[in-house]
Amino acid sequence: MADGFFKKAKEIEARLNALGRSRTPTLFILSYDLSESYIAPLDCLEEGIRYHLDRSLVGRRGASLPYRFEAIPFDRYRQAFDRVIEEIRRGDTYLLNLTFPSRIWVESDLETLYERSDARFKLLFKDRFVCFSPERFVRIEGGRIHTHPMKGTIDASIPGAEEKILSDPKEMAEHVMVVDLLRNDLSMVANRVQVERFRYVEKVRAGERELLQVSSHISGELGEGWPDRLGTILTRMLPAGSITGAPKRKTVEIIQEVEGYERGFFTGIFGVFDGEGLDSAVMIRFIERQGDALIFKSGGGITIDSDPEAEYRELQEKIYVPLF
Repeated sequence: MADGFFKKAKEIEARLNALGRSRTPTLFILSYDLSESYIAPLDCLEEGIRYHLDRSLVGRRGASLPYRFEAIPFDRYRQAFDRVIEEIRRGDTYLLNLTFPSRIWVESDLETLYERSDARFKLLFKDRFVCFSPERFVRIEGGRIHTHPMKGTIDASIPGAEEKILSDPKEMAEHVMVVDLLRNDLSMVANRVQVERFRYVEKVRAGERELLQVSSHISGELGEGWPDRLGTILTRMLPAGSITGAPKRKTVEIIQEVEGYERGFFTGIFGVFDGEGLDSAVMIRFIERQGDALIFKSGGGITIDSDPEAEYRELQEKIYVPLF
């Protein structure tokens, strides 16, 4: 995938640069490996595409629709996990975000899931998938670019949950690696990159449960005229560091080998350039239609200190249906 990714990126880069130069308000939806993309001016979007960026949450506390899911067997997960640990010991990767698809059953269509989901970033892409993401990719405002990588999740109902996740050495190491990776990514497109805020905790609803997720805030200076290189800025930072790992290029190759499925739009990005600024999100918390089946894709970051049972549990804990 790595070679194909970097080749396809050039085509998308050129198209977005042209739209940026003309200051055309544009929606972009880019798959994880850039094998698929949807890029269109806002005034001519196709039917069945809806989105909302940086939505104010209403704090809904109703019940979720009844649902059940079937994750991959633990033996299959453990096989992939062990391979990742082997690659870490070789020094080929230091952090790898391992994901898998799970079958989910829920009595709802994708449009209804979109309408009722209480998420900061939402996207409905026809009858193909719905995304209700808590994670921003980048925001550009006033010539400055901001990113907020999320890495580290814990059930908020656990006693002392915030203290536990912030003091966990494995979670700290994983987060530090992602922050370093995103600082490097921003440095490829911006100047004076700095960490504005390191490891703060946000509460995220996951169906009827609440999760705590750890984020950091990194920013850099783009300067005037940045829309002329809109596509260059985005593609140079892709795939998103929080859902791949470090070092990025080699880790992408390992992901393709160990996961054994196509992520597609899952863990890609979507966003809007409005002619003056930009906001975008990472496509996680993601339900996709495949034939008559609905598939929920999820996972988490693996480091040398990861425990396979805990990581498998996190993969399942991230599978949920939005509140109704």
